[in-house]
Amino acid sequence: MSEDLTERVNFEIIRYANCWEDADILLEGLAPQTDSKILSIGSAGDNSFSLLTSSPALVVAVDLSKPQLYLIELKKVCFKKLDYEELLSFLGFLPSSNREQVFQALKNEMTRDAKNYWERNLQIIKDGVIYSGKFENYFKIFSGKILPFIHSQRTVRELFNHKTAAEQAVFYNTKWNTWRWRLLFKIFFSKYILGKYGRDPEFLKEVTVSVSEFTFNKAGKHLQSAEALDNFILHFNLTGNFGNLLPNYLQKNNYEKIKTGIDRLEIFEGYAQDSIRKFGKFNCMNLSNIFEYMNNTVFMETAKELVNGLETGGRLGYWNLMVPRKISGILPGKVRYEKELSLALTEKDKGFFYNQFIIDQKV
Repeated sequence: MSEDLTERVNFEIIRYANCWEDADILLEGLAPQTDSKILSIGSAGDNSFSLLTSSPALVVAVDLSKPQLYLIELKKVCFKKLDYEELLSFLGFLPSSNREQVFQALKNEMTRDAKNYWERNLQIIKDGVIYSGKFENYFKIFSGKILPFIHSQRTVRELFNHKTAAEQAVFYNTKWNTWRWRLLFKIFFSKYILGKYGRDPEFLKEVTVSVSEFTFNKAGKHLQSAEALDNFILHFNLTGNFGNLLPNYLQKNNYEKIKTGIDRLEIFEGYAQDSIRKFGKFNCMNLSNIFEYMNNTVFMETAKELVNGLETGGRLGYWNLMVPRKISGILPGKVRYEKELSLALTEKDKGFFYNQFIIDQKV
């Protein structure tokens, strides 16, 4: 990411209260070995926590945004101090009336800056932090204000009812894909509206395709599949909550693994390549979709630094949304594209709006 982006984009807000990328395919693609050193783009921390289930020696969650890092720190303290049900309730996955009291019991475990941030933002704590991001609010506007003009709550519930793939496709084509759905979806998920209310216009500068058409086609394909029925990402997109569905890091069978390894998670402010200078080379890297925001020159420079900070045989996992970026395409002598694996993982990606998930391996 270019240095001047920090001057053009507001990094003083929580943009993402959850990671909107599929940790299941990330873990399968990176296949981290026990005692690995893993670099992970921080965002909301969810996928960095999921990487702890592989029993690494170190996971470094790196981000430019202080509020995102404070959010990760809060979640980290929750894993250390709360039991499973308390964790779900405090974060917002279950109802709770005592989140402020729980925070008062947790806050002295935090760094001074993080503690002060959350003391200034107690309403976020009370409401449940998983609803606090700009991106989450964007989806809540869609599910709460736009979707009711398209479909009734009954129809939305019917979308998630158990069906075969064939039955789901029939439902989509006969009941869901109406003219109102097509019209309002394409307006709401246009480049302008997405940039203003969902992400940031600067994050879409490299996008040359029609954002609304691209997103509509990706959503339409997924909504016709049986996988849509239990997709926690889609459920939030269309209802404003996760229902009974949980992301990887909060699934019960992962709780003890993450809790046991929680002190192996380091939180680092800066660019991904900065963390290499502090922690040394890594065995694998979760790079989210950071290349989406870069022009070709910055992409080339950043890719070189990251590959140089990766051990031989190490893997890089990252997503392309609407801007095609492939490290193996610009550094073919150093990195090999794991095509078969990448295509298979892309096919089952719960982040259905992404164009592709890529695994590159250093040779």
